Amino acid sequence: MQKITEQQIAAMAPNPAAASNGKKISAKGGFVRRECSADDTFYLGECTGSGKSNYITTVDFIEPDAPVCRCSCPSRQFPCKHGLALLYEIAAGKDFGTCEIPDDILKKRAKKAGKKENAEEGADDRPLTEEEIEKKKAAAEKSAKSAKAARTKKLKKQLEGLGLAEKLVRDLIKAGLGTMGGAALKTYEQLSKQLGDYYLPGPQRLLNGLMLEVAAFQKDGDEAHYDSAISVLEKFWTLVKKSKQYLTDKLEKGEDAPDDNELYEELGGVWKLTELEALGKTLSEADLMQLSFWCVYDDARKEYIDAGAWADLADGTIYMTYNYRPIKALKYVKQEDSVFGVAHVASAACYPGQGNLRVRWNGVQIRDIDAGDLGALRKMAVTNLAAETKNVKNTLKNAIADPVFIRLVAFSEIGKIGGSLCLKNAAGETVMLGDAPGIEPSLDRIGLLPEERLLKDQVLLGAFYYDSAARRLKLQPLSILTENEVVRLLY
Repeated sequence: MQKITEQQIAAMAPNPAAASNGKKISAKGGFVRRECSADDTFYLGECTGSGKSNYITTVDFIEPDAPVCRCSCPSRQFPCKHGLALLYEIAAGKDFGTCEIPDDILKKRAKKAGKKENAEEGADDRPLTEEEIEKKKAAAEKSAKSAKAARTKKLKKQLEGLGLAEKLVRDLIKAGLGTMGGAALKTYEQLSKQLGDYYLPGPQRLLNGLMLEVAAFQKDGDEAHYDSAISVLEKFWTLVKKSKQYLTDKLEKGEDAPDDNELYEELGGVWKLTELEALGKTLSEADLMQLSFWCVYDDARKEYIDAGAWADLADGTIYMTYNYRPIKALKYVKQEDSVFGVAHVASAACYPGQGNLRVRWNGVQIRDIDAGDLGALRKMAVTNLAAETKNVKNTLKNAIADPVFIRLVAFSEIGKIGGSLCLKNAAGETVMLGDAPGIEPSLDRIGLLPEERLLKDQVLLGAFYYDSAARRLKLQPLSILTENEVVRLLY
């Protein structure tokens, strides 16, 4: 019988309600028939429902890491509650009779694998003539030439937009940020829309962030907003300068394909897994443990962002997963959820960048965490704070990089020094704790921990960041790793 956990089922559900309803159907004995194929790749269930006839629900495990649910019910959700209920039946280890794999499932498998379904569908196995080969080659060359011309046109359009952005920054530096306020904000809102028309989502997002900080400063007079605005302006200027050079070089060299540069995504590029794999940006047969999870709303992007921090059991490297949910498309994009286990990933693609690289995968198998996993990660934690803070500062110097750098840090004690919460290691080195921008607050949760032992001689998953108001590097606590558990402050 296939092995699947309730955690995996919940992750497949389109929403928590569907998972809950599926579990209820299974618990109440909603299936009057359960069968599976002899090779254990196909499962079928007949489930009672609100209709006149029972629903036929199936799960295809031809790809074990990515099971496919199908159901005869009219629900638009995928998987529906009946498909999830059948998965819960499998997870519970209930008895299944034996059945044959239906022809329609076999055809779907063949189609997905790119095979010819059968001779009746008009498949032509004859070899192509030389004339047909030449025509096919000419069509491919024409398509490639057209695509290249379109990409080149886009690069030139982006360069034109960057010229507009450069002038904007120069004018702001000359006139001062105060000129952005009041009625002038409407003008900058129009400029932001123009940057979108020039295919410049990165600069557009930073301009939106700049306007938000200036508007907030004018509303409450808090100097922290002004400091943040200056920081955003610096990133905006850096991104514009680097992007102009990047696009100019690509045009001069006649290169328009995706490359190993973080600016590609900032300038509107959307990575495909195959493209990242072609660049060699992959992890193979990796065991990743999610140690923290949070969800924030980015007003500049008009998106919710679901973020997960994952530790590689092989070397302790922290990778990130991000799920972007635009306000305009909330009902179409499923919200991610926490994963309390170890994900075995056959192949994962890494995005270009610095700091904690973003990773993405299609199929995954999840198992429970054991003491050996925690022991391995605890041994990989940073013990030299002085050396690590130097490394962090070098990483954060990149104005367009992520403003936080997440690491595992060994500590001897977490407590107050001069009224502020600090982490101290065995060598007596300290770092002040705080709440980083772009992450849910967690500092106050330190005081809610139930046992004092959690604050002594443990390992912390923390996010290093630079506090511009305090003019110092700080560390946000995300999770505490003991010898036998992960205590999440964000989950």
